[in-house]
Parts: sequence; C-alpha cells; structure tokens
Amino acid sequence: MSQAGAIGAVIGFVLGLLEYRIVSGVVIAALRRTDRSTTQAERDDYERRIRWLQVALAVLMIGGTPVMGYVIGRTVFG
Repeated sequence: MSQAGAIGAVIGFVLGLLEYRIVSGVVIAALRRTDRSTTQAERDDYERRIRWLQVALAVLMIGGTPVMGYVIGRTVFG
C-alpha cells in the first residue's frame, strides 16, 4: 500500500465522517418534521426506516469516501 493512498484514505475517512454528520443530521431532522404517523406502530415503523437510512448513509459516506480517497491519492500522487 502506498503512502499517498493511505493518506488519501485517511483524508477520505475524515471527510466522509464530516459529510455523514452534516447530511444525516439535516435529512433525519427533515424526516422527523414530516412524520405524519398517528399510531405508535406507525411511529415505530417510521423510526425503523430512519435507522435503515442512517445505516445506508454511514456505509456509503464513511465507507465509500476512504476508498475514493485512496484511489485519488494513489492516482494523483502515486
């Protein structure tokens, strides 16, 4: 593993974590504001779906951005 790739992966991880915190905060807050659930079962289902969205965002942003950073670091700085 090249040093440039490792540095790119670390930078990608930090940026992915920051991006996740910002995007998930905004999206989850907006979803909770638009919740039209009337029963507890509907609310529980809505919260379950929000948790799945958080997991998907975390995998894509925190997991994908370091890979992209590695590839960019390796490609540009070799």
